[in-house]
Formats: sequence, C-alpha cells, structure tokens
Amino acid sequence: MNDKYLNLVNSPAGKAVASRVGLPRPAVLRRYRPGAPLLPGPALANNAGVAKGLDIEVRDADDGEIRWAALLYDATDAAAVSDLVPLREFFAGTLRRLAASGRVVVLGRPPDGTDPAVDATRQALDGIVRSLGKELRAGATANLVLVEGDASPESTLRFLLSGRSAYVDGQTIRVGPGVAPTEDPARPLDGKVALVTGAARGIGAAIAEVLARDGARVVVADLPMAGERLAEVANRIGGSTLQLDIAGPEAPATLLGHLGERHGGVDIVIHNAGITRDKLLANMKSEQWDSVLAVNLESQLRINTALLGSAVLHFGARVVCLASTSGIAGNRGQTNYAASKAGVIGMVRSYAPAFARRDATINAIAPGFIDTDMTHAMPFATREVARRLNSLQQAGLPVDVAETAAWLSSPSAGGVNGQVVRVCGQNLVGA
Repeated sequence: MNDKYLNLVNSPAGKAVASRVGLPRPAVLRRYRPGAPLLPGPALANNAGVAKGLDIEVRDADDGEIRWAALLYDATDAAAVSDLVPLREFFAGTLRRLAASGRVVVLGRPPDGTDPAVDATRQALDGIVRSLGKELRAGATANLVLVEGDASPESTLRFLLSGRSAYVDGQTIRVGPGVAPTEDPARPLDGKVALVTGAARGIGAAIAEVLARDGARVVVADLPMAGERLAEVANRIGGSTLQLDIAGPEAPATLLGHLGERHGGVDIVIHNAGITRDKLLANMKSEQWDSVLAVNLESQLRINTALLGSAVLHFGARVVCLASTSGIAGNRGQTNYAASKAGVIGMVRSYAPAFARRDATINAIAPGFIDTDMTHAMPFATREVARRLNSLQQAGLPVDVAETAAWLSSPSAGGVNGQVVRVCGQNLVGA
C-alpha cells in the first residue's frame, strides 16, 4: 500500500517542511534487490573475524570520518559488567556516523544459569540492543545474535545485514548447532519444494513470490472460493495450486497425499493461512472464537503432527508458522486471535526438538503492522497512528515478512530452531 505521508516527507519540499515544523520523518528503507551487495559500504567491527564468510568490507579501526554501513560488535566473551564498558565506547564514537538504513548487530552468548554475574552481563546485551534500536534514525536497525557454543552465526548475520531484514529491528535471535551447507546467495532454495497456505493474496502471495524468486517450486494453497486469485499467483510465479480448507477434518491427509504424489514430498511449509473475527470478549459468540482457533492454531497442530509422522516431510525440512505481535502483547477485541497466535509460538517452541531430530527446523514469524488490503480498509486516522508506533515510524510491507520466511526456509538457517522473529519495526508496545 502507498504510504502518502512517508512519500511526502521524503520529497524535496516535504523534507524542508518536516524539518522546519518538527514532524517525524520516517526513512525510505533499504530493501533487498537481486544482485545488490550485502552492504552498500564498509562495516566497522571490534573483531573482524565475526564477518568471516561474508562478502563485505570490514575494518577494525575507526578514522573518525567514514560513514559506516554497519557496526558489528562481538561481545561473546563478555562475562562481567565491566566487560560492557568497551561496548559503550565502541558505539559512542561511531553511532553518529552510521549511514541511512545502517545495521547494528551485537553478538553475545545466551544466559545458561551457571553464574549469576555472567548471566546478568549476557542479559544486559538484550536491554542495550533493544534500547539502541529505539535511538537509531534514518531507517537503521539494531539486533542481537546469541551464539551457542561454536555454532556459526553466518546465515543470521547475512540476513540481518542485508536489505531482507529491513523491518526486523530490536530483536534477539538465538543460533544453535545445525547443518549450514554452502548455498547460492542469489538462489538459496534451488531444488526445494515449498507449500504456502493462504497464498491467494497479501502476505501469503508475497511469500510465494519470494520463495519462487529464490529458486523454490511453490505450491500455493487457499480456499476454493479464492481459486481465481490463487491461480493468478501460481501463474505469476510458475507454481501450482491446491484448493483446500486447511481447517477441514480431511485437510492433513489431503495435503500429504497431494505433496507426496504430485511433488515427491516437501522441503518447506509456510503456515500463513489465518482469519480474524474481532469482538470484545464480552460480546464474542462461540463461532467467532471457535473458527479463529480452528484455522489459526488447530489446523497447524494437526498438519505439523501429520508431517512429522510421514516421509512426505523431507529430512532437513523447514517449517515457518505465522504468529503475530498480538500474540505477544495482546490487542483489544482480539482475545481469540491473540490466543491463536500465542498458541502458535508455544507450538513452535514445543515442536523444535522433534524437528531437530530430523535435521529440520520449525520457527515462527510475528508480524507487526503490515500494509495490506485489510489494513488499508481501516479508518485513516487509526491506520496512520498504527503505522507510526514503532522505531522505524512506518508500516512494514508484505515483502518484509516474505524475506524473513525465505531466510528461515533456507538450508543455511539450520541453527535457528524454535525461535520467534518479530517483523514489526520494533513495535513500541509489547515487542
């Protein structure tokens, strides 16, 4: 959808007016373009080794003049509160020269419960990065990567530094051991079969398009009543369709039969299908409650259980489930929706060990306010307020969710399992 305010304040005349009267000026974000470099300029790191394997220019000394495309800080050895002093010194001297849509990434270790001082120091990094994300301007983001043992953070760093993560801000991603094969950065999903539910429009259609762009053969699924739009998506990306009510009792068997017989199995499953039936709980009817829980949560539970019990889900597969920031922070009039999306988060965490035994992963994405046909139908004032309530001062786009789904679907993201990645521009409430 078109954000007229963002376009206005980034026009030559609009910039001058916004500056003169003190209006907020959200930046035009750097988003991924095939063939574009990972970073548009040099990165500064306190330890150049953190960028091993990344095709970027990394320097370990600041001359006081360079505009940095990224600032990388390795705090994996931090074990005492005093170890945070060098971090403050590193950023205090460089943040003012972080370029537009710059990236700040801090690497640390997850607290492990063995030493209170060590755990306090490690947890402090979370507070630092979340606060820093709220201080940055001009479309810059800050994120924290917690590395377990000698796991490789390369895939996560590549995602967070790139334009793919434009709307991922103030987040903590934990990276554990997992297979991380070398892949073509331009087509990391070559040879993979992917299924996307709820793919006839909006976020689902965007996910299907990005997966196809990255090399996957995509099966797009949606309700029979959406058949025409579903066919349009499939034709656009060179994919195939499956008309299916995922909440129906026969949906898991139908899905597995179709994927096994027509495609020889599946490597990527994106649970995107979802509905809302908003109403204050005091006024909510049982069918409004039941339908939302059935589509948004129970269908995923039944399909995932069926997949785990079948050879249709290939070894090393990736499953991505759409949650929501409403499932994290709650939302007025959405007890049913928030219950379903919080349930998705709990489901993902619980399933993770079972998926890991098959060298597979299951993760969730929690979008914030994303510009879609649905949000465009909201009253103007409500929509504008919702768009600005995040550190980036703008709504996300369906492609932002799609890029995150594609990264979590990639072979190299094997170290990320049971995680929730919020694509919300660092929503200022509850996220």
